Amino acid sequence: MTAVVIGNGESRRWMDDHMIIQKKSMWSGIKEEVITWGCNAVYRDFFTDNLVAVDYGMQQEIYQNDLCQDTMDLHFANWSPVPSEVADMMFLGYDIPEAFIHKSLPVTDQCVISGKDPVALHERIEAAIQMHPELDMKDLQMKMEKDVGVWITYLRDNDNVNPIDFPVGWSAGNTALHLACQQGSKEIYILGFDLSSYDEPLNNIYKGTDNYLPSDAKGFNPNNWINQMQTIFTEYRDVKFYWVDPVERFGQESFFYVGNDGKKNNVTYITKEKFCEEFKIWP
Repeated sequence: MTAVVIGNGESRRWMDDHMIIQKKSMWSGIKEEVITWGCNAVYRDFFTDNLVAVDYGMQQEIYQNDLCQDTMDLHFANWSPVPSEVADMMFLGYDIPEAFIHKSLPVTDQCVISGKDPVALHERIEAAIQMHPELDMKDLQMKMEKDVGVWITYLRDNDNVNPIDFPVGWSAGNTALHLACQQGSKEIYILGFDLSSYDEPLNNIYKGTDNYLPSDAKGFNPNNWINQMQTIFTEYRDVKFYWVDPVERFGQESFFYVGNDGKKNNVTYITKEKFCEEFKIWP
């Protein structure tokens, strides 16, 4: 089984102009079986069989846009339904500004409650400032305050959300990559995985839009992303990964897994032209 995992790094911007695939049926017959995975707001531009979201605001946006009953499968982290009465009772005795409460519509009998406590968040920011005085404090605070408040998403019957058991706490892209491996894909094409850098502007096609950081935000330290990808490449040594037009910030292939037996790593760089040739999608 072949999988295509689409991240939102700017290296895949060419897809907006040249990729003609919009519907599941257009993948059929190209290879024996192709399963597509998207991350966060990729649904705004492309249909994918699976859509992965780990941020509260993004999950609510996706759910409210009727994708909860679409033909794609949704995969959400930290997704635990509770009776809606819990959401009503949790605010009793507290004076929480409406700006910090994000509710979806329509109200139903069950919901998912997610979010960050503003008071605890302020303490974390103060601690981070003391530990990392060399960082841009304005940028740090902006990132840590993303998704602050409480997000209450009311659920519909027979929705298509699959709670993610593992991994949890990873980036959406690497979560999607791991889930594709879990489902048995033996070759995986990776697009839009650019590995951010704190020294450069944020690399994301959707920056500056709803539920994303502003366009002037800095990137992220890539160490966590690197560790997550190395974990995947090592755990799934029998899977062939094809990384399409990556922004190579690390240069050597030694960045990837090499087994104790000296076996070559299972990651190959390919161009977008090669990808389009493989999938017969060049217009």
